[in-house]
Amino acid sequence: MVEGAARRAGRARPRRVSMADVARRAGVSSQTVSRVSNGYEGVLPGTREQVLRAMRELGYRPNGAARALKSGEFRTIGVIVFTLSTTGNMRTLDAIATSAAREGYAITLIPVAVPTAAGVRGAFTRLEELAVDGIIVIMEVRLLDTATVSLPPDVQVVVVDSDAGDRYSVVDTDQQDGARQAVGHLLSLGHRTVWHITGPPESFASRRRAEAWRATLQAAGRPVPPPVPGDWSAESGYRAGLALADEPGCTAVFAANDQMALGLLRALHERGRTVPGDVSVVGFDDSPDCGSFIPPLTSVHQDFGEVGRRCVSGVLRQIRTGTAERGTTLVPARLVVRRSTAAPNAAEAATAPGATSTA
Repeated sequence: MVEGAARRAGRARPRRVSMADVARRAGVSSQTVSRVSNGYEGVLPGTREQVLRAMRELGYRPNGAARALKSGEFRTIGVIVFTLSTTGNMRTLDAIATSAAREGYAITLIPVAVPTAAGVRGAFTRLEELAVDGIIVIMEVRLLDTATVSLPPDVQVVVVDSDAGDRYSVVDTDQQDGARQAVGHLLSLGHRTVWHITGPPESFASRRRAEAWRATLQAAGRPVPPPVPGDWSAESGYRAGLALADEPGCTAVFAANDQMALGLLRALHERGRTVPGDVSVVGFDDSPDCGSFIPPLTSVHQDFGEVGRRCVSGVLRQIRTGTAERGTTLVPARLVVRRSTAAPNAAEAATAPGATSTA
């Protein structure tokens, strides 16, 4: 029994090296060690090196929690996100983590499994308990409004990809201009009109893209076909494609994301309609695999990395100034043209809605 206790004692964790230990080894005061540890000026170079040498020899690591309590800064950014399954969210999150680390900040990620008001409230509560300096929210702002969340005091917030207006600081891709570029490209090739596969109706990005699709057709005096609903998935694009393959005169389709465009390509292939010979297709996101689609997909490029970097710079600016910001920062989108778009087949164009008969 005594032997077992001795073994357990032998496995006990070693005592953490303290600031006082470093001070004794370096022959300085604990205050001087604190100043060196926190990077303060005013310590003689020789003394600083003496303290740093003692830290290395003893394996001293500054106590982050104690430093946070003293300074009021936790050097941590909380990130609330609904899903990690989408390309956009993952690429944005990667940029957020990388940019935060470059600035000496860690991130605490809180996924919200079900996008409900209760889920949002729970996420903010957890971040308040974990202590963060700022929060980046990747979700629809309408849930912030309905969740009646109580933001932690002195915590600054940036919202990604959402219709927050001037209630929060927002960073987003210019969804409308990206959609205008997609539709304008197809019209410039000679297509009479452009059909649209939408994203889910509750999505802000989906609504913005659909609004711009409709407005661009109307501004050009072109007929507006009924939108075909989708849900971001390739399967929903496939179902939409089966319907559009049987639609007389459908020569061009703008899909609200690349995954639905992929499903559309499959459906058109199965129905014997070639791309771009019979139907031109444009997606949105410019996902990494677009160049490997058959044919390579023309798509609107979203710079998710820039969105993530601007989120971090925005929230850090608020943290450092102590001032909340409002308004929207738009990151430009650009069309990447590949081989899925071309001028319409003359026979197909003749049957398109609004086409003028040459007979």
